[in-house]
Amino acid sequence: MFRPLKSLSATYSLLRKLPRVAHMSSNSEPIDPPNVYTEIPCYDFEKPQSLEKRKARLLYQSRKRGMLENDLLLSTFAAKYLDGFNEKQTIMYDRLINSPSNEWDLFYWMVQKMPTPPEYDNEVMDMLKKHAKNEERLCLRVPDLY
Repeated sequence: MFRPLKSLSATYSLLRKLPRVAHMSSNSEPIDPPNVYTEIPCYDFEKPQSLEKRKARLLYQSRKRGMLENDLLLSTFAAKYLDGFNEKQTIMYDRLINSPSNEWDLFYWMVQKMPTPPEYDNEVMDMLKKHAKNEERLCLRVPDLY
């Protein structure tokens, strides 16, 4: 059972009992932790999935990007256009948002600060670029969940 500590000194004495994790060499110089790189598995685009399920997944993935800029652009884009996409356009959008490993690359392509690589330069990317310009000067906000 958890009991709150009564004083700062009790907290300090408890912390002193915890094992220390230090990256120090024998001569007391800091050692950088090893670089650990976990490769993100590639998404299987060939996996059979109904158009309705793919659109539902893409709607969710457009909202949860890990970068607020992409959350705003992609979620508002998906809310506006995804329902009207045919299967070919849906697959293009799927590849576009799930293939690049760097979210910043995707953002810079949308706002046209970097050239779009030929494998992602398609009609959906053109729509995304136009959407990112926000020519109507709308206040962008992540759409509500349904």
